[in-house]
Amino acid sequence: MKLERMLGACAFAVAFRVLSPVQAHAVVTDEDLAQIRQSIKQLEVQHAEDKKRIKELEQRLKSSDSKALASQSPTSESPTVPPPPKADFPTTTASTVSSSSVISAPAQTSTPASAGAFNPAIGVTLMGTYAHFSHDPNKAPVPGFALGKDANSLGTQGFSLGESEVSLSANIDQALYGQLILSHPSEGGVDVEEGFIQTTSLPLGFTVKAGRFFSGIGYLNEQHQHAWDFLDAPLPYRAMLNNQLGDDGVQIRWTAPTDMFLQFGVEGLRGDKFPATPTHDGVGAQSIFVKAGGDVGVSNSWLASLAYYHADAKDRETVNDASTDTFTGSTDLGIAGLVWKWAPNGNPVQRNLKLQSEFFFRHEKGIFDDLADSGDQTGFYGQAVYQFMPRWTIGARYDQVSASNISDGLSGTTLDDLDHTPRRYSGVLMYDTSEFGRFRLQYNYDDSAQANQGVMFNYTVSLGAHGAHQY
Repeated sequence: MKLERMLGACAFAVAFRVLSPVQAHAVVTDEDLAQIRQSIKQLEVQHAEDKKRIKELEQRLKSSDSKALASQSPTSESPTVPPPPKADFPTTTASTVSSSSVISAPAQTSTPASAGAFNPAIGVTLMGTYAHFSHDPNKAPVPGFALGKDANSLGTQGFSLGESEVSLSANIDQALYGQLILSHPSEGGVDVEEGFIQTTSLPLGFTVKAGRFFSGIGYLNEQHQHAWDFLDAPLPYRAMLNNQLGDDGVQIRWTAPTDMFLQFGVEGLRGDKFPATPTHDGVGAQSIFVKAGGDVGVSNSWLASLAYYHADAKDRETVNDASTDTFTGSTDLGIAGLVWKWAPNGNPVQRNLKLQSEFFFRHEKGIFDDLADSGDQTGFYGQAVYQFMPRWTIGARYDQVSASNISDGLSGTTLDDLDHTPRRYSGVLMYDTSEFGRFRLQYNYDDSAQANQGVMFNYTVSLGAHGAHQY
């Protein structure tokens, strides 16, 4: 508009000079026309510069608006989830979205654009369950095993909230990531399930985690309960690790710079959780593990793991139906696991299959109820989970444990297997409303001590930000 007005003014001036009565007899010279052309050219150049300046100002305004939006709190429709800095498992084609990755969100990998991005991401996971058991679920011993207090029950009869949790996580700065998870068990109260810091920028593939966390031993142990395919822990986890092993300590991982995923880890733990007890120096347990994995073609991926865990215990108490048992001695536990995932052409959205199994071997030696104890226990589970169409998944699991080599003096105690092999059969049907909501119907035939049938209906939902689960 500015250029058009200027050109119009010039044209008017020319017309006025040519047609003016005072100068009607004058002749317009070539010099006059050259001056007019020069004025017009200058106006065109000025107009182009003005347009360029306006475009630059509009771009700056648009960029400022984007940064302002980035610094605002995330909404539930588009959660911003600060991720753990380094993947603990391989990111494979077939396992990008697994059947166990319910309640997950895409992880960010870029550096936060503003100070607001360092605000903690807050998420809530709610679990509600209705369960019916044919026998009292609180009277469920496993012959041959002294159980931890959390493993004495199969669940809660009737309605229960289950284990719900609140999580806060954030990149602390350019070098650290932090996470705090508060859990609300079905029996009530609030507990710190995990609370740790983790390095994000150590060289040579090293990562250090310190605080309270789930140990890296075992494939299933590192996952939160709501991420499990089945509602309850397999029998070996229940009998030997009190369902799940979490402790205070330090963990160091090293990921090898190889095409195949290869990772080594060591842990020094306080030993405050079953099967350990705190010792005088505050370090009552140690572990070492190695994980390897990769892709097989475009449709398959795998992850194998080996782990060794050593714990010391002094006057460790376990409760049975009649009294309280005590144990002082050492525990050595080995775990071997394999997970195989399949998805056609690496796309798990329509269909996918996950096969998972772990084998446990434990040796305990010491004094049990004032009697010498040196015994071995073994256990394993195998499960298959198949998503046969979008949102619908079925699964089956078999698990068992066994105990042997007890001394004659321990006959008739909790460590006596009564010539029985505890085992269980489970089936599950799942429906996912989205990646943030899941409904499960599970059936258990538990033959650990007496045949106890259980039917459980559960919902698991996530509110707010929630990081993607690992492989």
